[in-house]
Amino acid sequence: MNLINYQDARPIYEQIAEGYKTLILKGVLADGDQMPSVRSLAMELSTNPNTVQKAYTELERQGYIYTVKGKGNYVNGDRSLMINKMEEMACRIREILDEAADLGIDRRELLRSAGIRETKTEETSRSDLAGKEGGLL
Repeated sequence: MNLINYQDARPIYEQIAEGYKTLILKGVLADGDQMPSVRSLAMELSTNPNTVQKAYTELERQGYIYTVKGKGNYVNGDRSLMINKMEEMACRIREILDEAADLGIDRRELLRSAGIRETKTEETSRSDLAGKEGGLL
């Protein structure tokens, strides 16, 4: 497991937390799985235990893990985590599309330059989404 990239500008604890969020969202770590102890993960990653503890605290604050006193940290594989992540990503997409519109960039042209192809089915579902969700695309 390679959670740390020393060329990444983000703090190490953020990289650790992001790595575990990805594993949890992908289902690699399932609901109720025990997380490695702070000390063992710190040794495995050759980092300070305080750094790992900070990552675990952040994961717990965001609802990805929970602590059982005297037992350790466990994965909270709640489906709402994936829903929240999808909503966060949809918000970022909306922001990008709004910025493009403000700059006069055509949405289709932007999507095409990003390598995203629209099909007739997607255009139909986009119309459906526009009515239901305020126009995501």
